[in-house]
Amino acid sequence: MSNDRPVRVRVAPSPTGDPHVGTAYIALFNYAFARHSGGRFLLRIEDTDRERSTKESERAIFEALRWVGLTWDEGPDVGGPFAPYRQSERGDIYRRHAADLVASGAAYPCFCTAERLAALREEQKAKKLNLGYDGACRLLSPEAVRAALDAGKPHVIRLAVPREGQTVVHDLVRGDVVIQNATVDDQVLLKSDGFPTYHLANVVDDHVMGITHVIRAEEWITSTPKHLLLYKAFGWAPPVFCHMPLLRNRDKSKISKRKNPTSLLWYREQGYLPEALLNFLALMGWSVAENREVFSLEDMIREFTLERVATSEPIFDFQKLDWLNGLYIRALPPAELARRLREFMPQGRACDEAFVLKTLPLLQERLKKLSDYATMAEFFYAEAVHPTVAELTPKKASPVQAADMLSAAREALSACEDWNAATMEARCRAAAASSGFKDRDLFMALRVAVTGAPVSPPLFESMALLGRDRCLARVAAAIERLRTG
Repeated sequence: MSNDRPVRVRVAPSPTGDPHVGTAYIALFNYAFARHSGGRFLLRIEDTDRERSTKESERAIFEALRWVGLTWDEGPDVGGPFAPYRQSERGDIYRRHAADLVASGAAYPCFCTAERLAALREEQKAKKLNLGYDGACRLLSPEAVRAALDAGKPHVIRLAVPREGQTVVHDLVRGDVVIQNATVDDQVLLKSDGFPTYHLANVVDDHVMGITHVIRAEEWITSTPKHLLLYKAFGWAPPVFCHMPLLRNRDKSKISKRKNPTSLLWYREQGYLPEALLNFLALMGWSVAENREVFSLEDMIREFTLERVATSEPIFDFQKLDWLNGLYIRALPPAELARRLREFMPQGRACDEAFVLKTLPLLQERLKKLSDYATMAEFFYAEAVHPTVAELTPKKASPVQAADMLSAAREALSACEDWNAATMEARCRAAAASSGFKDRDLFMALRVAVTGAPVSPPLFESMALLGRDRCLARVAAAIERLRTG
């Protein structure tokens, strides 16, 4: 195939469930290649699975890909010169092309029943033969085929795969993959209901839509010989193929929702930044110069080449994703972070952006995900906190001693004329020393009384933000809880 054609690439998800993070992964590489090359990036909806495909899933795909920042030049919702971009709306195109193959002798009608095919499969299993269609209908005479068609006998259309020779997949990343034609089944192209199989629809659409490069997951390598045989049967030049490494779980299995969250919208709900997620997905199959781990989508587009796609088995490491997301959160200007936190506020609390901005100096460095904010900042927004007696009592101390510590702290804090962190800390240290308590024990009891947890942002800075009245009220309530049990 000539490489001087303008680059046209596509991502082609099936709308049969939540949008998969793997869709964003493959879309990212197609998008980066198109933008780097000055080409076009298409979105095609492969919805020939009529039982499982839904409009809700299709809308979720649009929403999820736009959330991560991957927009398409042509697609079902934006149109384009090769519309329609839903396979369910292109049936006439597939039927016409299947008929052309039958007319040329490259394909044939198959009238075998489901019962015969099931029996054939069991026989092949018993004899330990390769599973696949035996080509029985391929041997039918033209008169027998015509009679069956005239009688309205249900049938599919199969590709007449050559029995001899081999098919070579020229993969841009993996080199040549050689498949013996004898191992390739006479695949079904058109089902008995007139709908195409994946293979026919995929090849016809890629050709008709002018796709120059097919960048997809490595799981499709085994299907590529079938596709190349179809291109040959049609007399078409195939596109360039590039098969990306699969995203994998720690046990090297293909990433799946049984072991990891795979819904792209789940990552949005958890508070991952789209730019961090794209950076992470890019690292799964590619690297920039000097092996930098942090780079923007613009950096990727500028430096992108398919030749640097990896062939290793990338592990979807949530610890690394959290680390990377934390870096991106810390790099955000506070005003931008406050804006993004609007949908992650503690449950039931209105977003006072001015107050959020005040909390960020205490919390921004600690956030790994936007959703962490609701947990870390809850005590700022709550009317009261409700720690238990056990939580309020330092190790090796009794509830009575804890109450005495908090009483000393409350007296010291009540005397603070300036409600700032430095003054409060100095007063509380002096109170601990004069009362014979260890600083760390008094501070721990005070932290739990004020924030409701033994771990929190810096204590006295948090108290300064909470304000005198709320802090003293929480300390008083803790003392009462310790004294009454």
